[in-house]
Amino acid sequence: MADDNEKKAGNGNGNATQQQPTLNVLAQYVKDLSFESPGAPNSLRGRDKAPGIAINVNVNANPLSEKQFDVILSLTAKATVDKDVLFNVELVYGGVFNIDGFPQEHMLPILFIECPRLLFPFARQIIADATRNGGFPPLMLDPIDFAQMFQQKLAEDQAAAKVQVS
Repeated sequence: MADDNEKKAGNGNGNATQQQPTLNVLAQYVKDLSFESPGAPNSLRGRDKAPGIAINVNVNANPLSEKQFDVILSLTAKATVDKDVLFNVELVYGGVFNIDGFPQEHMLPILFIECPRLLFPFARQIIADATRNGGFPPLMLDPIDFAQMFQQKLAEDQAAAKVQVS
């Protein structure tokens, strides 16, 4: 019986076990959603060619407390044919995350890779619903490689820092 109590309390020598790192989603929310179809109803007619769709993605993170962070995923999608805008949809989607027990060097990758990866499927669905409700086929965004985006941003920041030093 004493062995069972020692296992529950710690590692057998009286020390409590180290807390496992945790990442919890406390809340998700739409901060801003805009859908515009300036040429409707003419923009809804069938076309011979597919529209060009420009997609822009941005991630920001702000601390709310020592362990809680607000991560913002901003998505824009603009569909055009020639110079005509068929639709423009903008979404700012946020999540509040509780992050505890991770080494400091892991915090930026968690905030800018893992958190947006968790938010993306929900934001993707909102974009698809907005375009469908606007009279167009639902725009299903391809998965986003947030790790590659993060690495690219780090490289840009390092290049900018080198230019300022010169």
